[in-house]
Amino acid sequence: MAITWGDFQAVVQLSAGLNVAILSFVDISLPAIKERRRVFAKARQELDIHRKNPHKRSDQERQAHAEAVGLVDRQLFDLWRETSAFESIEDSLMKSTGVFGFFGAVISIGLLWYSALHYNDEIHLLGEVSIVVSFCSLIGAFLINFFTASKASSYAKRCNDLRDHMRVHL
Repeated sequence: MAITWGDFQAVVQLSAGLNVAILSFVDISLPAIKERRRVFAKARQELDIHRKNPHKRSDQERQAHAEAVGLVDRQLFDLWRETSAFESIEDSLMKSTGVFGFFGAVISIGLLWYSALHYNDEIHLLGEVSIVVSFCSLIGAFLINFFTASKASSYAKRCNDLRDHMRVHL
């Protein structure tokens, strides 16, 4: 007995629904990206406040404090440089999500339309491959957004660790 498009229509419907929803996957990584940028701006403000610390009275205290602020400043700058290199990659990854989402949505909606028209017709290898490709675009977009969000979160955590260090040691 041959497998028909009707046998696969539920799978095609799932693919179409998920691939249309993929366009909202950007919402997975955007909060993490915004948080990373907010944390860096806040760290820079806090470092400027620590730099102007009026509680250091003697020259020796001021010199030690300036060296400690300079060390944190270098660490923050190195972290910023590392994240700024990632920002261009981050932007291209976000665009790739849109491409994957659009590509997958077009394929899956086309497959949904085709499977409705050819419900009782036998499905061929090309049809099965097309269904797999529509699911792969979904997986690709999800992985890209998950990677972007986790990378942004790790940078935000490292920056927050530096902020905690400033609060304790400066």
